[in-house]
Amino acid sequence: MTLKSWIANGEKRLRGGPHPERARLDAESLLLHLIQCDRAFLVAHSDEMLNAEGAVRYYALIERRLAGEPIQYITGQTEFYGLPFRVDSSVLIPRPETEHLVEKALSLAGSFPHPHIVDVGTGSGALAVALAHKLPFASITAIDLSAQALVVARANAEQNAVTNRIRFLQGDLLAPVAGETFHIVVSNPPYVAESDRASLAVEVRDHEPELALFAGTDGLAAYRDLIPQAHAVLVPGGFIALEIGCGQHSAISTLLAEAGFTQIDFTSDLQGIQRVVTARR
Repeated sequence: MTLKSWIANGEKRLRGGPHPERARLDAESLLLHLIQCDRAFLVAHSDEMLNAEGAVRYYALIERRLAGEPIQYITGQTEFYGLPFRVDSSVLIPRPETEHLVEKALSLAGSFPHPHIVDVGTGSGALAVALAHKLPFASITAIDLSAQALVVARANAEQNAVTNRIRFLQGDLLAPVAGETFHIVVSNPPYVAESDRASLAVEVRDHEPELALFAGTDGLAAYRDLIPQAHAVLVPGGFIALEIGCGQHSAISTLLAEAGFTQIDFTSDLQGIQRVVTARR
C-alpha cells in the first residue's frame, strides 16, 4: 500500500484508542518517524509504497500507541523551549507549562552576573539544558536520584551543545551539593498525590516514571524536604523557583514562609492555574 493508505489505516486503528482526536496526527507522526522524513516529504511522496518490513514495523508502532504509550516515548524525542530532547520511560516527558518555570528562572538569573543554578530532579535535563542554552555565563548543576535519568540528561546536554556548562550529580534532592552555595534553586519535583493515581491519563499512569510523579498522600512530600534544603544552600538574596500542582499554592506558600523565605510570588499558566512559585532567601 501507499504511504497515504498506511496513514489512513493507522488513523482508523487509533480511532479506537485513548485519544481518537489525535488519531490522524499520531498516525502521520509515527510513519514519519519510521521513514525518518518530514511532512513536506510526505506531501510530495504520499503515493510511494511502504515495503513489507516497513509495514510490519509501522503496525507495531501503531499498536504501542493504541495501548496508551506516549508518542514521545515511541519516537524517543520531543521538543521543549524550542530545543530537541531525547526521552524514554526513565524520564518524565517535558510539558509546555514547565516553560513558565524556565521563564521565571531566566528572569531571576538576571540579578546575578554569573549565576550558579542547581536543578533538583533534572529528569531529561529539560530545565538545566534550556537554562544553559539561554545563559552562557551561568554555572549549572543538575541532580537526579535516577542513574538512568542522568544518562538521558547528559545526552540532551550533548545534543544541545551545553555539556561543558552543566555538572551532573546523582543523589537525593540537594544532598550531593551539601556545603555548596547557589544563587538559584530550580525544580519541577513530583507533586501528584497517591490518591489521584486513578484519575491520571493512561499515558501518564502506566508509562511515565512513578519516581517523577508521585509525592505522598497529598502530593507535598517532595516540597517538605526540598524547601528547607534549598534555603540552606542559597546565598542571602538567592531565589527558589518551583513548579507546583493545581491547588497547591496555599500549602506551598506556608512551607516557604515557615522555612524563612520572603517575596513569595506565583505565576499562572495559560489555563489560569498557579503553576510556578518563586521566593527569596
